[in-house]
Order: sequence, then C-alpha cells, then structure tokens
Amino acid sequence: MAHGVPIYFLVFLLGLSLNGALLWCVICRTRRWSNTVIYLTNLAVADLLFVLALPPLIISDAMGNFWPFGNIFCKTVRFVFLVNLHCSIMFVTCVSVHRFIGVCYPIAAVRLRTRKFAILASGSIWILANAEISPTFVFAHTGVINNITVCFEMTGPTQFDVFFPYGLFLVIAGFLIPFLVVVTCYCSMIKVLYCGAADCISNTRKQRVRKKCLYTLLTVCLMFVVCFVPYHIVRTVYMFVRVYMPGNCHLLNLAMITFKVWKPVVVLNCCVNPLIYFCSSHPKRLKFRAWLWRRNKRVEPTVCLVSKRSEGCNP
Repeated sequence: MAHGVPIYFLVFLLGLSLNGALLWCVICRTRRWSNTVIYLTNLAVADLLFVLALPPLIISDAMGNFWPFGNIFCKTVRFVFLVNLHCSIMFVTCVSVHRFIGVCYPIAAVRLRTRKFAILASGSIWILANAEISPTFVFAHTGVINNITVCFEMTGPTQFDVFFPYGLFLVIAGFLIPFLVVVTCYCSMIKVLYCGAADCISNTRKQRVRKKCLYTLLTVCLMFVVCFVPYHIVRTVYMFVRVYMPGNCHLLNLAMITFKVWKPVVVLNCCVNPLIYFCSSHPKRLKFRAWLWRRNKRVEPTVCLVSKRSEGCNP
C-alpha cells in the first residue's frame, strides 16, 4: 500500500525547505538570541530531523512495505522518527507555556522567561525525548511477512504484549500530558485576549492586534489537534485491538487501515509549524522575510505575545 507516498513526499519537500529557511533566518540573520528564538530554533531542528527520516519510509511504502535497508537502519529510522516527533510536541508545548506566561502573567514573565531557562528547558527536552524513545532500539526490528522483509513500526506481532504498556506510556507522556498543557494554556490565553478585546473598544489599534493574536492562537491550537489527536487515538486503538482482540480479523484490519490512513496526517505538523511562526510575526517583518534574503538588514523573528498592557507583538 503506497497511499501515503504522495503526502510523505510533499511533506518532505515542504518541510525541508520551510524548516531550512526558518533555521537560516534564525541562525544567520538574528542579532539577539532571546528565549523565543531558542525555542523556535529547537522546534525547527526537531521538525527538520523528523523530515530527514522520511525518505527511507517513502521508499519502503512505495515498494509495498518492503524494507531493503537492513535491521540496524530500521531501528535507527524508527528511533529518529519518534524522537523528533516527541521533541516537536514538547517544544510546541514549551512555546505554549512561554506565550501563556507572557499573556496571563506579564509581571512574572520578566523573571521566568529568560534565555538561561529556555536553554535549560530545551536541553532537558532533548534528553527526556531520547530517554523515552530509547526502548525503540529493542522493539523495532525487521521481519518477514508474506515472504517480504518489512520494518515493523512498533514491534513484531509476537512482542505486542510486552510493547503495549510501553506504547501506552508513550501516548500518555509524549502526547496526552503535553496536549492537556497546550489546550489549557491556549484556552487561558484566548479568554484573556477575548476579554481584553471586549474591554478596549475605544483603542482600535490595540483591539486589532489582540484579535489578530487571538486568531493565531486558535489556528495553532486547531492544527495541534488536527495533526496529533487522530494519530494517537487510532494508534492506541490499534495497539489495544492487536493485544486484546487479535482473533477478530475484521476489527484488526479495520484498526490497521484506519491507522495507516491517519498516519500521514501527523507528518504535516512539521510543515505547519514554520508557516504559523512566520505568519505570526510582525507584518512589517513578514512577507516571508522578503523570502528571507532580499534585504541585508539583520532581523529577528518575533512571536505574537500580547499581555494586558501590550500594544503589539513582543520579540
């Protein structure tokens, strides 16, 4: 089944160019590395590494799931894929908390949103993600199904009983907890911005900026839900059916097909992230940074962070 090949290939091209452009903009054209820039850079690196793990999967999918690259490379690709997927989720969570503090607690933000804390948090995320995904080297491996060598995405059929608790742990620690944090942060920010927009009708400019940031928050939250929620739900259902109802062939095939259909959607996130952060920058610095290199002026990416006393986008 090669149904995911066109999506994977499109995501590879877009993700490589967008995240590469974002990293170029941040690294080469940024004067001051603020905490926002640190999170943004790490998110782009995670998305870029995530994209670079796609070509072997594209080739395998195009060849009817045949895996020609060997067992070690199978383990490595699955590890890199999952590590950077989890890092991407965690860095989106960090950006959400970062925005939440700036919007809802502007005074505390001066003390909490520091470069030192951003560096410490970023390093901790990379270490934590690698530790969480390290059992993949044990579970992921190649095997033979219908005389075809395949690279099992989770583990072989005989190991699912052992893999299931670990799979649930990944869903809870790598998705459910960050998801609840992101939703809580964005709901709180939306409430503050909505009330602020309603309370300052006389200040047209301030109201317009707040509404723009409100729409940005809604977009980010919606894309997070669309990209990650269906994938993790169908993945969990597939694991449950595989372990507890392996004899129900119809249900097992349905769960497997649903999982394969939704799996390409999760990779779209690595293209959405740079677009959102480019488009949430100040309009005068937008137009895709004049496609990033038309001007020689050194600029710094900004993220729309509006507090009750703010009138614009803060860096």
